[in-house]
Amino acid sequence: MIKLAPLCVLVAAVAGVVAGELAPPERSYKILMLLPVSSKSHRNVFMSLAEALADRGHEVTMLTNHPKSSRHPSIHEATHGLPYLKENMNTFQNKNKRVTILREKVVAIAREMYRTAAVKDLYRRRKEFDLMLVDNMFNEGAYPFLHEVPFITVFTSMLNPHHSAVQGNVLHPAYIPSITYARSSSTSAWRRFLKTVSHIYTQLYWPKWEEISAIQQEISAQFPELPPLLDLERNMSLALINTHFSIGIPLPLLPSQVEVGGMHCRPASPLPQELESWITGAGSAGVIYFSLGSITQGIDMPVQYRDLFVQAFRRLPQRVIWKYEGELEDLPHNVMIGKWFSQQDILAHHNMKVFITHCGLLGLQEAVYHATPLLAIPLFAEQPVNAWFVRDSGIGRFLELVDLTEDLVVDALTDIINNPKYKENVMRMSEGMRDRPTSPRELAVFWTEYVIRHRGAPQLRSPAAQLSWVEFLMLDVLLLLLLALFLLLFILRRFFMGIAAKLFCSDGNKKKSD
Repeated sequence: MIKLAPLCVLVAAVAGVVAGELAPPERSYKILMLLPVSSKSHRNVFMSLAEALADRGHEVTMLTNHPKSSRHPSIHEATHGLPYLKENMNTFQNKNKRVTILREKVVAIAREMYRTAAVKDLYRRRKEFDLMLVDNMFNEGAYPFLHEVPFITVFTSMLNPHHSAVQGNVLHPAYIPSITYARSSSTSAWRRFLKTVSHIYTQLYWPKWEEISAIQQEISAQFPELPPLLDLERNMSLALINTHFSIGIPLPLLPSQVEVGGMHCRPASPLPQELESWITGAGSAGVIYFSLGSITQGIDMPVQYRDLFVQAFRRLPQRVIWKYEGELEDLPHNVMIGKWFSQQDILAHHNMKVFITHCGLLGLQEAVYHATPLLAIPLFAEQPVNAWFVRDSGIGRFLELVDLTEDLVVDALTDIINNPKYKENVMRMSEGMRDRPTSPRELAVFWTEYVIRHRGAPQLRSPAAQLSWVEFLMLDVLLLLLLALFLLLFILRRFFMGIAAKLFCSDGNKKKSD
């Protein structure tokens, strides 16, 4: 007999999405969010979804490496308390050194977090949860939680080609950027060759990457009966991707890959009176906001760059708000520094002219959402990809850190402020980003509840995810076709040789009889 109650809830949920709002859930769900290795910006993406789910009556538990920040009564934050990520990483130092330090920290957390009381308790109760959500970046150590339970992977940054391939969607290297080869607009044969090699290398190297191998060793030592971590990863029900075609490259996505880019973006709240007065007091010249994100600390900036910015700002008629975690001597009168500012509220202000940014994806989305042109100065990871997008789409300028001079900074800022094309382009993009049938938060909530309602939603998974590379690329089929072709050529060769032999034999017999 058909159970009508769940069916009615399903119909109501679908009808609610069509109407632009979500229908009430069938019941309160228990959801566990796993981000034991995360930056504050990644935590903000998860928190936006956690608050939306909690507002619908669900009970959300978050495992993080950050102190408690939410006041919502239905959000419970647990931290493993390990010290490895308490200090921000110096993103100005050598790339290889930076990667080595991060790898050591991630492996150490995987080794020790299951010994902490908070993680032990959550792991013991893991099957009490209806669903788990895990941060895709550097959180393989949390994969033991995912064994035999439905889970969603959240991509807080750009869609990783490796993880997309895990779901059965191999992204085309001809136009998909990679961190190694950031400029996607270049379609020269050499550039496409390099990107193809990069994609292939990543797929072959990823399972044996030092970090993955080291984490696997640590987890296997604690959970010897557990399947390999990358096998657990293949069981994801859905991927929530923090991108949107209006602010990036349109991608061919599977039903199990849902774009929710900008779900952390929000309307502005009033600024503190002192800051509001300072911004308004800049007059028609306006204000520039300078921040290198939550990971990069201003005090880690090499002295030559710090002094360069100070002197460049001194030459500008605009006022500058600079997120800088320290003291600066001989600061120009038009510059305000502070350890933290409410970034979205500043970017949304009508007197804001330019956002100087490292071009992390979240900051880029906030700038577009609030229609603020950018000066991109990328430092690491996917930031160069985003910076090329800023330049190619005409919503700002792109400067390389190693090329910076005082004149370059002043000229770039002056161009962005005085040339109306940048503001017009970012306003047009902002309209496209906001023009959706439902908000990205509601979309993320719908699909989260969908996976729970449908017990892991196996109907979303592509059969291609179960194919090996030989099967996916049809190498065995191509081999059979080649064998068939060779066999056909062999048969035709023997056939024509037989005909030729008969013809020549007949001609030879005639000559002999003559």
